Amino acid sequence: MAAMNSSGQVLPRRNPKIPEDSVFYSIYSDDIKSSSPPNAAATDLRPLLLRIHSILAPLISTYIWQHEPFILSTVASSTSCRLCGSPPIPHFHGKTRFGDNLEDEWFIVFLLFEISRAFPSLSIRVWDSDGEFLLIETAFSLPRWLNPDSSPNRIFIRAGDLHIVPKCISSSTPSLTVSLEALRNPETDTKASNSIQSILKKKISGYPEKARANMHRAVVTVPLKVAQVLKHEPCLISLAVEGFYDRDVDSMKHASRMEKYLRTEKAEGEIEMVRVSVEMSRAMYAQLVQQRFQAPRCYPMPGREDGPVAYKEAELGMKIACGFEMMYQERKRAGKEGKGSTWDAFKESLERSGCFNGMLPGSMEYQRIMDNALEYYKSSSLFSRTRDILTAPLKRIDEILTSVYSINDFKDMHIVPPDDDSWLYNGEDELNSAILERQMEMEAYESKHRKEEMVVGEERFGGSSSQTKDFNLKDVAESMQAFVRKVSSFEGAEVPDDWSEEVKLDAELFLKEIESVAGPVPQGKNSFDADLEELNWSSDMDFEDSEEDDDMGENAIYDDTEDTFMQSYSDALNQELSSTALKNSFIRAARQPDTEDEGTSNSWKHADEDLTPVDVDMNLVQSFLESFASQQGLPGPASNMLGLMGLNVPASMKET
Repeated sequence: MAAMNSSGQVLPRRNPKIPEDSVFYSIYSDDIKSSSPPNAAATDLRPLLLRIHSILAPLISTYIWQHEPFILSTVASSTSCRLCGSPPIPHFHGKTRFGDNLEDEWFIVFLLFEISRAFPSLSIRVWDSDGEFLLIETAFSLPRWLNPDSSPNRIFIRAGDLHIVPKCISSSTPSLTVSLEALRNPETDTKASNSIQSILKKKISGYPEKARANMHRAVVTVPLKVAQVLKHEPCLISLAVEGFYDRDVDSMKHASRMEKYLRTEKAEGEIEMVRVSVEMSRAMYAQLVQQRFQAPRCYPMPGREDGPVAYKEAELGMKIACGFEMMYQERKRAGKEGKGSTWDAFKESLERSGCFNGMLPGSMEYQRIMDNALEYYKSSSLFSRTRDILTAPLKRIDEILTSVYSINDFKDMHIVPPDDDSWLYNGEDELNSAILERQMEMEAYESKHRKEEMVVGEERFGGSSSQTKDFNLKDVAESMQAFVRKVSSFEGAEVPDDWSEEVKLDAELFLKEIESVAGPVPQGKNSFDADLEELNWSSDMDFEDSEEDDDMGENAIYDDTEDTFMQSYSDALNQELSSTALKNSFIRAARQPDTEDEGTSNSWKHADEDLTPVDVDMNLVQSFLESFASQQGLPGPASNMLGLMGLNVPASMKET
């Protein structure tokens, strides 16, 4: 679900091997015409790319990425782009896998905003495996019509701000070409609201200093070869951590031998170890520290009696050294065998095309076709590019290790003290603060949403227009109350003739259905007769007892008892609700001034001062309005009930 083309298709369906923890980005220039020939477009894009690199170089030159760096590639072909799904439009694009380090993703967002500020004529898209994650960050400030289905090809970064292609441009998913034209048109207002801008700018504020603060420096003890590699290429620490963290059974075999970084010309037991300072991201440091790993037998480890500090430095260095070994050997094998993500994608394309239909995996014919496919793949340019990418770090490592170096080169090297790693264990307060901030945003959004709905309801049902003269809010409550007061029986509720057709019930058929579920009715006097007889007998007894009472009149006694009970019940219910959040979800009546002549001890005025009676009619009307508005003009329970009550619903409300 990471990338979408101009028709809204999700790219990973075509290329399922794209990692989910990746961020994608593409840049389009107003000055480059889509009708230009590919060669001419590539020539025009090259100077712009150099200018962009000059802007970014001071910001990313010393930054250590988790897995992949921020890289822009030029695309000027006559076919659709396989990475970002763009139609044949000249552009730049790139993909960066950030893994567990979300700071890489937001640092890239900051870089894209910086590019847009430096070049206002550029339109930039950015998304990840979750889709338009910029909208996820600003979810409580988005217009109501914008959702994951309507967002493709609408969200852009331009001139340092976020732009949203409005709904008036296209009610459905607009094409990328249409959206770019809308962004270039000065008469079309595409700039997002100020609340959205402030949320995003707050999120990326503090960069690039915030990116530097996300780095962690540690002191480790490593073999001389590892120290030499880190001295010349400190960014390769990311590949070493990745090799260690993503290890499997096969790569563990390489770590058990340590052929590349421990084998020397000297006698066994004379392996030279160096104490150096290493910088990595906090996510890398956590991945190394939090994993338990037994050192290979061939690796020299100090005893715990040497002290906890020395042992911690040696253990961390051992994990880095094993990671370098596993990374080197696995990439070397993948480069020779041609096995990797591109080969897996090529093999899956053969399976989808039907090359192996009717063949069992492992059979002679299956293996013959597989061998021919592998030979063809190795002769393709795709394999050559993949092999070069895989083996480029290995060539650099071999180049470093073939140079002249010794342990004396590190004796006088200054070692920067390690950073405090208490952040690794004390992040609960920061997490709770982030959760509380999100909760406050949600509560503010819900409060604002409720107020807007009430205002819209009052405006549309206030009777100010000729269309709503026949519609009164009081009619809703009165009609519902009239319906509830109607007499009902097994034949159904008695409703006015113009509400709906008469509800009819076949009593004999109903009893047969009950008998089929509950069992046969006993012979003789049935259960219904027995219940009626018992009811009549108790009623007679009650009547006889009532005749012996005072002359106060049974209706007065009954009314007084019922009023007292209902008042007590209402007070008890309000008192119970006062300790919950449920009371905030009701609309309450305006508080009446206290009067001393109303002296009953059960009066609601003696309850908690914050409690006021619930306005049942207003709550009923509000529920109807919210339900009716959520239908957005479509048939639903609210519109059906209002229609059955004979209430004329305004057309303006139907269009909500």
